[in-house]
Amino acid sequence: MTSFCPTTDAAAAADPDAAVPGFFAGRTISELATALRAGRTTSAELTRHALDAIAESGPRVNAFAHVDAAGALAAARQADRELGEGLDRGPLHGLPTGIKDMIDVAGLPTTAGSAHLAGRVARTDAACVRRLRRAGAVIVGKTTTHEFAYGPTGDRSVHGPTRNPRDLTRMAGGSSAGSAAAVAAGMIAFALGTDTGGSVRIPSALCGVVGFKPADDAIPTDGVLPLSRTLDHVGVHAPTVRDCLTVHDVLAEREGRGHRLGGAADAGLAPDAGLAQDTGRVGWLTEETPAAGDPRVAATVRSALETAVGTVPDVAWRRARACREAYSAIQGAEASALHAQRMEEAPGLYDEEVLRRLQAASAVSPERYAAALDTRAALIRAVGELFGRHDVLALPTVPITAPPLGAREVAPDGRVIPVRDALLSLTSPWNVLGLPAFSVPAGTVDGLPVALQLVCRPGDEAKAAALAHRLTP
Repeated sequence: MTSFCPTTDAAAAADPDAAVPGFFAGRTISELATALRAGRTTSAELTRHALDAIAESGPRVNAFAHVDAAGALAAARQADRELGEGLDRGPLHGLPTGIKDMIDVAGLPTTAGSAHLAGRVARTDAACVRRLRRAGAVIVGKTTTHEFAYGPTGDRSVHGPTRNPRDLTRMAGGSSAGSAAAVAAGMIAFALGTDTGGSVRIPSALCGVVGFKPADDAIPTDGVLPLSRTLDHVGVHAPTVRDCLTVHDVLAEREGRGHRLGGAADAGLAPDAGLAQDTGRVGWLTEETPAAGDPRVAATVRSALETAVGTVPDVAWRRARACREAYSAIQGAEASALHAQRMEEAPGLYDEEVLRRLQAASAVSPERYAAALDTRAALIRAVGELFGRHDVLALPTVPITAPPLGAREVAPDGRVIPVRDALLSLTSPWNVLGLPAFSVPAGTVDGLPVALQLVCRPGDEAKAAALAHRLTP
């Protein structure tokens, strides 16, 4: 029945080091929803397209830890029946999605990419999954994650490394590697990830899709395996800014009543109109000691921003280092405490690198942890100084392009840079502060995606989204 042709990317298809784009590449949630309601396709057909794309590129990209073909097709047929009977659950009704393997989906494994949880099957849905089901979304499977979400590279997992669809010799980023890679490869319409220090935005940036980390507590984390309870967020990977907001509106809905935060209604969207034109006052965030990286990345990203909106003034920030230090102490102390028993009883079940990092994190003293929490509280109180003259702050999402698989150091300008530090350097402060942040594709360097990060205060998401939309419609 499907009458609109799959999009293709000739360059990627011809490149043996790139994944062949799947059916959903270049297709938005709005386009898919319109085709469903016009009778040009069905949820069952869309789900079969997703399963076919996973089967074709999945072995090379390794974006899925578990695929539930039977359950997905049954849910799709149910979605089609409901639409046929006049029950329309909204824009996600009948659309295939993937859920990070840190988030419980009833009846499916939640292994967190670890041998420790082999055989663990979730009994109930996480709160965010319940909301997706109520919206009619079709869950095709669980996407890969860096083991226990404890790493930004996405290449340490019992399921193997996740590869970047844009260049299969490169890492996808992490920890929500599979979710970003699956969307980038066109396997699914959108995906859920988690973000503790950048784990939605980092792989979105490296793979060339939009990622959105909402404000602290905007989306419930009930039923999500924790890494750092203070810093954990649920976020969204999707092809466009509008798609991220559409999914966010579903995930942020309060029980019994709607709750929109920066979504379609708040952003001034008509069903087929563009985003609101008000981008607010934009500033380019600078630090006294800039994070190490490839200077071409920052230059490319800033050029894309200023091409879209004109000259953007600098905004000096002198607390970035304090923010990163607080992040390291809070995340390390909370992660090592969660894993203390496992580390003692079965250390051999961990990936060696993840185990070393957890053991090192155990050295965070109670005093340092308490001081970091105090610093966090003070920074949250003082964050208004960042927004005194600006509504949206702009900076690169990550200061380097996707490193080769397994790399732990890169030297883009002759200086050796630890990969983990670089990937987390510009994203982790916003988890400490609990601020909403988008990652938006903003060009390429050496053929690899680079991304702009847009940060705002809760309530100003519409302005950040309007700005993001100018770069990625």
